[in-house]
Amino acid sequence: MSSSTDLGRPDPPAATSALTRDGRPVSDRGDTVCVIGAGASGLTAVKNLAEHGFGVDCYERETGVGGAWNWRHDRSPVYASTHLISSRPFTQFPDFPMPDDWPDYPHHSQLLSYFERYADHFDLRRHIWFGTEVVRVEPVEGDRWDVTTRSTGGYGPERTSRYAAVVVANGHNWSPKLPRYEGLEGFRGEVMHASSYKDPAQLRGKRVLVVGAGNTGCDIAVEAAQQASRCWHSTRRGYWYAPKYVLGRPADQVNDTLVALRVPLRVRQWLYHWTLRLTVGDLTRFGLPEPDHRVYETHPIANSQLVYYVGHGEITPVPELARFHDRSVELTDGREIDPELVIFATGYLPRFEFLEAKVLGDDEGVGRPRLWLNEFTAGHPTLAVVGLVQPDSGVFTISHWQSVLFARLLRLRATRPDRAAAFHRRVAAGIGERYSGAVKDSTRHWFEVGHADYLRAVQRALDELEAK
Repeated sequence: MSSSTDLGRPDPPAATSALTRDGRPVSDRGDTVCVIGAGASGLTAVKNLAEHGFGVDCYERETGVGGAWNWRHDRSPVYASTHLISSRPFTQFPDFPMPDDWPDYPHHSQLLSYFERYADHFDLRRHIWFGTEVVRVEPVEGDRWDVTTRSTGGYGPERTSRYAAVVVANGHNWSPKLPRYEGLEGFRGEVMHASSYKDPAQLRGKRVLVVGAGNTGCDIAVEAAQQASRCWHSTRRGYWYAPKYVLGRPADQVNDTLVALRVPLRVRQWLYHWTLRLTVGDLTRFGLPEPDHRVYETHPIANSQLVYYVGHGEITPVPELARFHDRSVELTDGREIDPELVIFATGYLPRFEFLEAKVLGDDEGVGRPRLWLNEFTAGHPTLAVVGLVQPDSGVFTISHWQSVLFARLLRLRATRPDRAAAFHRRVAAGIGERYSGAVKDSTRHWFEVGHADYLRAVQRALDELEAK
């Protein structure tokens, strides 16, 4: 493991010993591994690589750890009331539990303190270059990587370092997905993406239209019901709205019990429908569209308050938008509404600006990497993507085991190259596998996984690596 300076940062890269393809000097970091991002996935990657004996350089564009959960960061999507939608036991890292006296669904400020304590407990900050963004990641001979960095914002010179391997952990909830509508440019009201929403004061006294039925869209609609003078909620399709508690317990814990008992998916779907019928009944009577898919075929919408405010008339469900006029919005059913503020809670797109799309198997450049286990790409055995999943529970446990798998694979390349080569052949054969039932084909749902199925697949991969 590399030592650290008194400033709590990694040692400077070694003396220049090579040149890039275009003649730029390269600092060779030997067997050190580069990790991109110091959010939840990046932190656990740094920890697990270091525990397996690797030197690690982690580049973080912001000034602190936490990634999306650090509200101070420019790219953070969290807002004042953001809480977990997966319960505490199904969110925490397996080797660093959250405090027992925390609520079932902690606040984002508690999550940030959790990551800060995680970084301090495992002494991770000495590996991290804060305020440093990655500009380019390029494969070079010998399955190594040239990583070019600079100070965040483009200030100062660029620097290129050569690494034995790279972990991409830059998150997937920071690049807003913005829809296009006829007439939007001429609309005279205020328009924002949910990434710019931070506080209910932005809604107070206004006529608000919220577009999108993901967890963020539902949260903002509920806050608009409390603060705005009028709230419309537009959705393209029907969704299943899960209460956060079932039978007196967090809903994901009840579902996980059924999964652990290997209850078939169709039975769990029936039980879910039965529970909804007992609690809220048929949601179409409120004007909400009927879902066009089965339960568990999309990321769950965990919100106990949306139906409450719809039922009290504080949220008016409306269909998809057709077009914008200068002071109104026309709906697909022909009605017009007159919002002062439109909030597009339309999600985010995974982006890897520093990598050529084909490196991740995205030959058409459509933003959908082709990966085995949502982690490994064919042809690049020393590259891993950690955290590119939309699970039906928390992501931190998954990121932990993804990084453990990659660390053990890198160690095996040194001790048993034949076994490592066999694993890489398995990568090429496994691309396209799914780790859930049928899901909707959309930019939001294509990388969804069932956490139990996915972790079983990771365990099988670990067993393959460790088999004698």
